[in-house]
Amino acid sequence: MEADLKLNAESGSQLPDPETYRRLIGRLLYLTISRPDICYTVHKLSQFVSDPRSGHMNATNIMLRYFKHIAGQEVLFKAKSDTSLHAYVDANWGSCIDSRKSTTGYCIFLGNSLISCKAKKQKTISKSST
Repeated sequence: MEADLKLNAESGSQLPDPETYRRLIGRLLYLTISRPDICYTVHKLSQFVSDPRSGHMNATNIMLRYFKHIAGQEVLFKAKSDTSLHAYVDANWGSCIDSRKSTTGYCIFLGNSLISCKAKKQKTISKSST
């Protein structure tokens, strides 16, 4: 997903067949089990399954092109690699355009290999970043 892409509930026109988008997102959600690198993007796109728009479908098509270019790549654990754990955590304040909720996330690496990651929209709305 493009770094500066801001999707909201009104991104583009309504899709003529929203079931196609819903089936595609459902398949991508299942794929996140084995592909932690797409978790954030898929979960962001899954927020719009009730009323998908053309902007959401365009972002999904970009993601499918990403898959086309990385076919055959997978998580690789080298025999003589570093086995230290590294975790990174971040939060962005009020990033959701529609609800103004913040998103927090983390990723965990074993050596240079990504083994787990998660992004989650917070339940409450923060009025301050401090």
